[in-house]
Amino acid sequence: MSTTNNAEIFAKAEQICHNKGVKLTAKRKNVLGVLLDSSKPLSAYEIVDIYRTTHNESLAPMSVYRMLDILSELALVHKLSSENKYLACSHITCTHEHQVPQFLICKSCGKVAEKGIQTSVIEALKESINQADFQLLNSQIELQCLCNDCANPS
Repeated sequence: MSTTNNAEIFAKAEQICHNKGVKLTAKRKNVLGVLLDSSKPLSAYEIVDIYRTTHNESLAPMSVYRMLDILSELALVHKLSSENKYLACSHITCTHEHQVPQFLICKSCGKVAEKGIQTSVIEALKESINQADFQLLNSQIELQCLCNDCANPS
């Protein structure tokens, strides 16, 4: 997110919310801001702690979970199921059609990279799954990796 400032991201988030008939409340915007400012995915409880420090206001964890659910439905935030943590979408301000997200998660330092998966790959996976008499519920892929910094320490 370093190439785009938060004001631009918030403006696009407002537009996305407006188009979906959802209000980007101040608290939802602040929770998104906590994730934007973080260098790693955060749990709801970590968001609660950071929010309390940065905004001098307490939020109940259940309220944060509800906000995260809404932000996730709008594709402003992604949940990493394997980690039970959240991160801001790295493509909020993009104008192109978003692909299915694939997350590369460093098991050493926790750094995450979001990459799109080509439609043809997802279609091939769906076909394979259907042939095994299963139905795909979620096409998001989370791959456990080592980032180059951790794999090749200086």
